[in-house]
Amino acid sequence: MPVDVSLLSDVPIFRLLDDTERRTLAALFEERSCGVGETIFHRGEPGDELFLVKEGRVNVFVTSDVGDVITLANATPGDVFGEISLLDGGPRTASAAAVDATTVLTLDREKLLELVQRHPHVALDLLTVMGQRLRATDELLRAGTARNLNEEEDEQMTFGERIADRVASFGGSWTFIIIFGTILLGWIVLNSVLLLRKPFDPFPYILLNLFLSMTAAVQAPVIMMSQNRQTIKDRLRADLDYQVNLKSELEVAELHRKLDHLTERFEAVTARGKQL
Repeated sequence: MPVDVSLLSDVPIFRLLDDTERRTLAALFEERSCGVGETIFHRGEPGDELFLVKEGRVNVFVTSDVGDVITLANATPGDVFGEISLLDGGPRTASAAAVDATTVLTLDREKLLELVQRHPHVALDLLTVMGQRLRATDELLRAGTARNLNEEEDEQMTFGERIADRVASFGGSWTFIIIFGTILLGWIVLNSVLLLRKPFDPFPYILLNLFLSMTAAVQAPVIMMSQNRQTIKDRLRADLDYQVNLKSELEVAELHRKLDHLTERFEAVTARGKQL
């Protein structure tokens, strides 16, 4: 038996199988060794195998149209990859390469059909697990698309950051200018006209200058704190926009590939029909 039944019990896609079904499944796996850096399969290749990592580590990734490598998963012992092509017989949706010296266990569609013929209930179990994974993926994509950077930042803001934002917002408003101008004008009138004989801050208003310097010394760093945080926020927004654009480009490119694949299959079927 190439794989322990206990190992299959920890594999999410096989978690609904009972012990008898797992023993039958364990006997159907075949072992394969991969060297460091060896490519197990490429994206777009026809695939009919599922891989279970027994030893080592496998990087599952896609390459964008601009050449960026996007890692989807790092499969370690007990992890499964390539199950989508096993179930639908379609082309690989990603590439996989061994990071270390790796041993994988493979299961092809014929062996899976043999398992289903012996235990028909396995098909329903696999469909149930895949449906749950699709729901989780859909929820994740929906959450990722609906992310509001402002709401997330508000939840993570500290008390000091909130004060800095309020001070910066008030200091840059007409309300602050009017209030501050009124105080300055009142101070000057009070010490130049009303208290002409005994002003507490006579011209050139040294005490007023001291208060202005103290206010500026406190207000300037607080405003800088708010501006620095705004710069970080703008950078995060730009990163989020890049991720959304990249995702859209990958989806469009994938649709083009699927359309080309369907066109090739249609042309092949049409050619066979003409020959007949």
